[in-house]
Parts: sequence; structure tokens; C-alpha cells
Amino acid sequence: MRKRWLVAGGLGFIGSAFVRMVIQTRPDIDVVVYDIMSYAGNPANVAVVADNPRYSFVRGDIADEKGLDDAVGSGVDAIVNFAAETHVDRSIHDSAAFLRTGVMGVHALLEVTRRHRVPRFLQVSTDEVYGDIDNGHSFEADPLRPRSPYATAKAAGDLLALAFFTTFDVPAIVTRGSNTYGPYQYPEKLVPLFVTNLVEGQTVPIYGDGLQVRDWLHVDDHARGVLHVLENGELGNVYNIGGGNGRTNIEMTEAIIRLLGKDWDTCVRHVRDREGHDRRYAVDTSKARSLGWAPQVDFIEGLAQTVSWYCENEAWWRPIKSGDFRAYYERQYATR
Repeated sequence: MRKRWLVAGGLGFIGSAFVRMVIQTRPDIDVVVYDIMSYAGNPANVAVVADNPRYSFVRGDIADEKGLDDAVGSGVDAIVNFAAETHVDRSIHDSAAFLRTGVMGVHALLEVTRRHRVPRFLQVSTDEVYGDIDNGHSFEADPLRPRSPYATAKAAGDLLALAFFTTFDVPAIVTRGSNTYGPYQYPEKLVPLFVTNLVEGQTVPIYGDGLQVRDWLHVDDHARGVLHVLENGELGNVYNIGGGNGRTNIEMTEAIIRLLGKDWDTCVRHVRDREGHDRRYAVDTSKARSLGWAPQVDFIEGLAQTVSWYCENEAWWRPIKSGDFRAYYERQYATR
């Protein structure tokens, strides 16, 4: 018998990669995508699988328990929560939206999981909950020290999931992924923003000195990690999913400029740094690797393929970068 999974936030960047992967590689799984279709939730992200009879879509807010009850219907075998407001910068401008989705939305999903006795709930989180780390790696048992409204909302969702496991026996698992890149990423993040800006003949804005370090993970490896932990992880546990590719923002910018054949001096401008900007993240992935997962995409090849994808798919990102996004971009960078 086929299983049925509810994927919250399945039209977003990482969620849609997970949905495409499951539909294309797992004929034993039916997928119900539950998504509010906010600015980052794009139906085009799942267009290649939308006509598959094992795919269905429900438009809804994860903070709406009644809508979730209806979507679960006669039952699901797992709920996977990718739904989240995106980008630390947005959380600085509008923290309330992040708390609503990241705290109340997670709470609603957990209550529905408990009420319907769903066998498995996976909360997709981020390495940003650990905060700055000067050297070494963050482990799953380390204290959480979030330093932005975005990271704080994600940390609260993690703790809620683990509390529901302890208090109510809700079968929860948490994954914490590192900085993710790849096709279909909303163009406010570094890789798609810089690539599309350069294609358009614009400069790229580097925060501060550009020496902030992130661990880069291809979206397909992230989706594979979530799938592997969902099916093999131990309930009540947290698993770090990282690429092991630490790069400064300067190094990432240099690589993108080189791939596009552009010139640094004419393409780059340093802007005022983000408030409370964390300097470095790095996660230890031994626990996820012990389950049999490991990243498969070579970073150099993955970045080159990603840059090529944005160059070849202007029809996907050009409509996004007009209208509301243009107003956001001007608000974010015009006075920096």
C-alpha cells in the first residue's frame, strides 16, 4: 500500500526539491502539499510533478488547525514541515510574521499530528539556531543561541517539537540544515540574488567586510537528508544536515563572478552590514552520517550547475524580481 505524506511549505525552495524528489523517485508515496502561497511559495517550483496522480495541493496556512485537519482528512503517514518565513533580513523588518509561522504554525501542526495520531512529524530547521561559532562545529546537543528573530522563531519551533515528543509522545524529529543553494531559490538569498543581478547588469551588495562564513549545502542533498532522517531517524532526536563547504561571502562572490565571466571591480559594492550579523556557522554531521546519509553533490560542480540554471531559466526569476520584490530590494539596499 502507498503511504501519504503531508508536506507543509512544499512550494518553497527546499520543500519543492523534497516534493520533486519524492514524486520522481518514490512510487510508494503520495504527496499532499499544504502551502499558503506567500511570496516564496511558487507553483512553478513543482510544475514538473504537478500532473502526477500522486501529487495534490491544498492552499492553506499552517497556523489554521481547521485547514490542517481537512488536509489530513482520513489520515497521513507523516507530516514534514518546511513552511517558514524566509531570510533574516525580512525578520528584522517584520518579526511578528516569523513568530506566527515559526511558533504558532508549528504548534498547530503538532496539535494536528497529536490529534490524528500521525506516525511521524519532521520539523525542518536551520543551523542558525546555534548562533555564532568562532571555530569547530555545532553539535545537536549544543545550547541554542539564536541572534535574530528568524533564528529565534526556528529555535522555538524546534523546542516545541521536542517538548511535544516528551510531554505528549508526539513522534517528532528535527533536522537542522546549513546554508542551502540550488535551482528555484527565491532571489533574495546570496546565490540567486547575485547571479540574477549580474545577468541584469547590476552590482551585487556584500554586507560589511564579506568575511562571514557559511557552510554551503546543495538543495538536493538537503532534500535527501530530510527524506533519510524522516524514514530512518530516531524519534525525539535532532540531526544536523550540512554540506561541509565553508566559504566566506567574499569567496562565494568571487566564484559566481568567475563563473559568469564578470569583473570584480565593476560588479561589487560593499554595503552596511546586517544588524547582529552572525560571523560563522558550521555543523557536525556525524549523527546524520551514522544513519547512512552523506552529501553527494560536489560543491564546485553544484555551484556551476546552479549558476547555469539561473542563466537558462530567466522566465522563472524575471517575473519574481519585478513588483513586490523590487520594492523590497529598494527598501533593503537603497540606503545601505
